[in-house]
Amino acid sequence: MNWTRVLLGGVAAGIVVNLADFVMHGQIMANTYKRYDTVFSQTAANPAYFFAASILIGIFVAMLFGKTRGAWAAGVKGGAIFGFYFGLATFFMNFYNPLVIADFPYFLAWCWGGIGLIGSVIGGVVLGAIIRRD
Repeated sequence: MNWTRVLLGGVAAGIVVNLADFVMHGQIMANTYKRYDTVFSQTAANPAYFFAASILIGIFVAMLFGKTRGAWAAGVKGGAIFGFYFGLATFFMNFYNPLVIADFPYFLAWCWGGIGLIGSVIGGVVLGAIIRRD
């Protein structure tokens, strides 16, 4: 496993997924979130925390992809397939939110699962482009 490519891929995927999440959550879903002021009543967090978390998650996912790289197709196709399965594995974790957050609607769990799946595929494409198959 080429650690330089894994770290570079993880950082790049983290940045790209963070930007995609900003568009999907911050722009597309913004009006939806405003309708649920009882759910989203806390003060806004520092965006730098989300950016840092995305990069750290990107690095850890890149390590997983790098370790299993031989199992996926070459290039971006293999990365997209990896991202799809990774996103699918995490999709249903979003249904925990309606169980523990008062007034959290189930349809938002579906939205978040879909947004996470899209972000995972995008991140996988970036990883597939940077981390080569040996």
